[in-house]
Amino acid sequence: MDSSTIRRIEEIERLLQSLPKGTLVYKTINGKKQPYLQWYEGGKLKSRYVKIAAREETIEKANRRKELEEELKALKSAGYRLPSESSSDGFRANVITGEALRQMTESVKSFQKRDCYRLLEQYLREGFAGRACLLYGLRRTGKTTLLFQAINDLDEGEKARAAYIKARTNNSIADLDSDLKILWERGFRYVFIDEVTILNDFIDSASMFSDVYAMMGMKIVLSGADSLGFWFTLTQELYDRALTIHTTFIPFHEHSRLLGVNDVDEYIRYGGTLRPGELAFDDPDALAFDAAFRDDETTRRYIDTAICGNIQHSLACCKRGAFFRHLRELYETDELTGAINRIIESMNHRFLLSTLVRPFVSHDLGSAAELFRKLPEGEGKTRILDQIDRRLVAKKLMEILKIRDQEDARIGITQAHVAEIKEYLKALDLVVDLPRENLIAEPEEYVVFTQPGMRYCQAQALAHILMKDREFIAFSRKERELACEKILEDVRGRMMEDIVLLETARAFSPNRDVFKLTLSRSEVDMVGYDPKENVCELYEIKHSAKIVPRQYHVLEDEELCREIERRYGKIVGKTVIYRGEDRVLENGIAYRNVEDYLNSFDRR
Repeated sequence: MDSSTIRRIEEIERLLQSLPKGTLVYKTINGKKQPYLQWYEGGKLKSRYVKIAAREETIEKANRRKELEEELKALKSAGYRLPSESSSDGFRANVITGEALRQMTESVKSFQKRDCYRLLEQYLREGFAGRACLLYGLRRTGKTTLLFQAINDLDEGEKARAAYIKARTNNSIADLDSDLKILWERGFRYVFIDEVTILNDFIDSASMFSDVYAMMGMKIVLSGADSLGFWFTLTQELYDRALTIHTTFIPFHEHSRLLGVNDVDEYIRYGGTLRPGELAFDDPDALAFDAAFRDDETTRRYIDTAICGNIQHSLACCKRGAFFRHLRELYETDELTGAINRIIESMNHRFLLSTLVRPFVSHDLGSAAELFRKLPEGEGKTRILDQIDRRLVAKKLMEILKIRDQEDARIGITQAHVAEIKEYLKALDLVVDLPRENLIAEPEEYVVFTQPGMRYCQAQALAHILMKDREFIAFSRKERELACEKILEDVRGRMMEDIVLLETARAFSPNRDVFKLTLSRSEVDMVGYDPKENVCELYEIKHSAKIVPRQYHVLEDEELCREIERRYGKIVGKTVIYRGEDRVLENGIAYRNVEDYLNSFDRR
């Protein structure tokens, strides 16, 4: 069977994990046909009524499951052998060694390596007795490629003693235990197990890898897309007995190096996964066509399979569902996927609202209306954002959010649900809390997504919904499109701030604190504070390629600077990070190119 068919089978098996169990049937109750999901479990027929609130989504998913199961059956009937079936070599799982393994890993030889590869190499070359290596992150972040690259880099003698195992849904820990025992007896000492979190009994039995085989001297690398499953094992079965390597966060410099696209706007649009790189590193068309966050539909599909499916599978498999807590009621009514999606959307939409309200109600330099006014006549100039009631735009966005909040209430999302889902999103490395300090009030919560493409795509979808509002339809299509693009330009500006803030905070930790700072009558986009030396640096971040005095008015305001120095010590640097060329002004303020600034964090 060719590799593309095998990959499709694997993809279908992953998709089925995220869909509700059962076949859709209809029962007549009091003269009315009502939908039920029906399935066999433990040899017994079970069924569950599909509630009205979740009916449309559940029916759609049940039909999707039926289509996928039919396709899977057709693919397997064409000669595909399940790995757990008895094989001549005695293995229960899909174990690949020798020449077959060499051929399999050939495909990644030309690929560049991720920054975290050095940690994997360190594990394979150095001690770490009694410890397994956990390689985990969301889908399409390069985990399997990293495994293949590590196998390729083994010397000939080590390769002869290396094995790759692809776990399947019909495998169990007992299968892997049996196969590892055979491999050990045959002299294999390097074992790479992919998709291990797909095993239903992995979380509760993971200590076998470290306590038995790693302790015997076998190097075991475990990889899987269910990051939450690994997170649970690290607090229980593999506590202090594993080296962890995270792949979810892909910083700008790494994304740029691997895909050959050194453009912060492209990173904003598509950043977060390496899917395009699997096809062509030097083809910009592949980036747009095959990106995980190409449009709202592909983004939702990624969230459903890579994030929602991840959380639900891990929760269901850990201690027989003991970690569901308040989420159990949503899971049992097939509403957990919708709830996770709604919370991710809500976090993104509130980000968009704060982005658009700020320029609409103030005189910020980034205001789309101001940018339009400054354009010469005949160069795309339109006064659409002056002629409409810009406060109405903000109100419309709040109405959209209010409608979504009402939907949350309808499906029963509580603050306890929100808090627990956010906790799991943080465990997946999908969201990060960054400090936002305030000189006149308590610090505020500020959440940043580590996958910018996902945030931008959802913001883009909401902006386009807004642009269809009746207030805008009175203007020409060209004017509406221009206005929409300028609004999205503001969104990209705020996202660029988040990207710079997140990456600077990670690069400066733990020696310097990095945060956004709210002052008495303004704010500083980013402050870098050295508590040991009691000095600080101030940064403004602008999504512009031009130098304009108002970009650094806060940096020149003596009164505001004195406010800052009273709390954070002497100001030793003032910088504007923007999209133009590096330059130092006569007043000492430095301008730094954003791509060069972010690439400076490349410390391979």
